[in-house]
Amino acid sequence: MNKRQEEILAAVIEEYTNSAIPVGSKILVEKYKFDLSPATMRGDMVKLEKEGYLHQPHISAGRIPTDKGYKYFVEEIMGDQELSLSDQKKLQTELLKLRAQHQRLSRTTAKLLSGMSGNLAISTIEKDFSDFGIRELLEKPEFQEVDEFCKVVEALDFIDENVDFILKNVKENETKIFIGKDNPIKGINNCSMVVSPYKTKSGEKGVLAIIGPKRMKYAENKSLLNYVRKLLSASAVIIILVNII
Repeated sequence: MNKRQEEILAAVIEEYTNSAIPVGSKILVEKYKFDLSPATMRGDMVKLEKEGYLHQPHISAGRIPTDKGYKYFVEEIMGDQELSLSDQKKLQTELLKLRAQHQRLSRTTAKLLSGMSGNLAISTIEKDFSDFGIRELLEKPEFQEVDEFCKVVEALDFIDENVDFILKNVKENETKIFIGKDNPIKGINNCSMVVSPYKTKSGEKGVLAIIGPKRMKYAENKSLLNYVRKLLSASAVIIILVNII
């Protein structure tokens, strides 16, 4: 893939992430300021489709990224992103506030991750499993069809039983992205998962995860998990909370 095609793929992913509507060549030229004619843009998009990076769901529709397209974007184009200082401060403040109300750390963490990502979040510490945001996930356009809705609900019913399997696929203190069919939880091929195992200074093992549609904001979600993992691994938040309570 050449540089221009990488830029086109990135623009398609950005537009589809925000709109959930298949992306046409005209909107890319007009909105993303490509110095190309619509015909040249269409030619590049056709080539990306033939190589498996894009898919046209209907003959008259625009195109959407495939699993291969998302994977290429995540591994070759996206790069790392730092969580903004305002979001870092918000996380620390909210975590302290919720814990001061004597809420469980796993539940608190899952609630915060879901709120900031707009997706389903999972947090476990040893045997303490919490998830938050199933409603937010199922309200996404991808899951409005009854069959897809039912498949996701059924898979999520057993999600707590998959934690050990997830841990076998991800190294400690690594944040890994699973896209579509690569997802370690079977039955949710229309979702992606960002996973980050960690260990506290006291030796407790935990897992953080965000599950959302394949058009999720990968860089933002990865940076979010990286920051929360560092907080929990360092035990700084837990120590402060003990002093407050």
